[in-house]
Amino acid sequence: MKLALKLAYRNLAGAPLRTFLNVFVLSLSFVMIIWNKGLLSGWDKQARRDTINWEIGGGQYWHENYDPYDPFTIEDSHTELSQAILNEEKLGYVTPILIAQATMYPQGRIQNVLLKGINPEQTILELPSSYLNIDIDEIPVCIGKRTAEANHLNVGDYFTIRWRDKNGTFDAAEAKIVHIFKTNVPAIDNGILWIPLETLRTMMQMPDEATLLVTSQEKESLGTFKGWIFKDHYYLLTAIREMIEMKSIGGSIFYLILLLLAMLAIFDTQVLSIFRRQKEIGTHIALGMTQKQVVGLFTVEGAMHSVLAAILGAVYGIPLLGLQAVKGWTMPVGTDDYGFTIADTIYPAYSLALVLGTTLLILITTTIVSYIPARRISKMKPTDAIRGKIQ
Repeated sequence: MKLALKLAYRNLAGAPLRTFLNVFVLSLSFVMIIWNKGLLSGWDKQARRDTINWEIGGGQYWHENYDPYDPFTIEDSHTELSQAILNEEKLGYVTPILIAQATMYPQGRIQNVLLKGINPEQTILELPSSYLNIDIDEIPVCIGKRTAEANHLNVGDYFTIRWRDKNGTFDAAEAKIVHIFKTNVPAIDNGILWIPLETLRTMMQMPDEATLLVTSQEKESLGTFKGWIFKDHYYLLTAIREMIEMKSIGGSIFYLILLLLAMLAIFDTQVLSIFRRQKEIGTHIALGMTQKQVVGLFTVEGAMHSVLAAILGAVYGIPLLGLQAVKGWTMPVGTDDYGFTIADTIYPAYSLALVLGTTLLILITTTIVSYIPARRISKMKPTDAIRGKIQ
């Protein structure tokens, strides 16, 4: 094995330009695979963290009739909280949210919205609900930056809200924007007006009622409550998980093409090398090397491309990827309007498993590609090889 490594290195060093081109293209595959996977991993971690901190907490209890994708269920998706739930709320383990449909009229225009009532004193979510703890004649409202820009609203603006209570009676009142927050989670921003929970309960004539319960991350599940269905992180983060999987498949196609180009170059190099070095192969066999040992020599020679590519990739890849991990990848303008959780700047996350897995993948692939043309050596006769003939 030591002899094979020494001969393989000498043969690669004897053709520096060809070796460099193969190694450089292969190193690009190393860097691009790690970069792509790291970027998706960073996006996944950021999206999960933001969604947990801003929207779902440790988990959510949904009213048994509630379906966020069916607006017709909202009218019947509320019930009075039991004493057990009220006790958990007092301990800070859960915060109730009441949801109702409404219409707002900003600057003479009409816009369908969702009213979401939340306790201004809650600390489970990063939603800045404390701004709702204000004593004014109008209904205090917090909205996200997307909603504010879509309706041309600013802090201090007034507009009219019209709603229908649980008895079917329409009512309207003036509202005032007390705060505009910026978040990466569009599910708590687009078309949503956040108001004090007790205010919404009074408006809807639903005392002590709620549509969903958000639990704290310290105590995710609080047990079973009649009329409520618990949704854990796995369920609530399904959209993010499926989005990352879809993007991962698209990225895999990209670096698979790049990897195939590198493998094709190595395959052609091995075929050409075997064709041009027939006399050398015959001489090795005549001097006592078995055909299997010669096959192993050429296989090792091809596999060394991946080792050199890993070294070259580390030389320029570590600084570049490390810099991006610190500076992040700035997303284009308008990305936050796509409807899924994504930050303005994504910070890639690289792990040891990712680097070792990529290295192992390319090493095995390169070895297989190098072995395929080298198998022809086993069919060569030493006398024909020395004369430069192949049957």
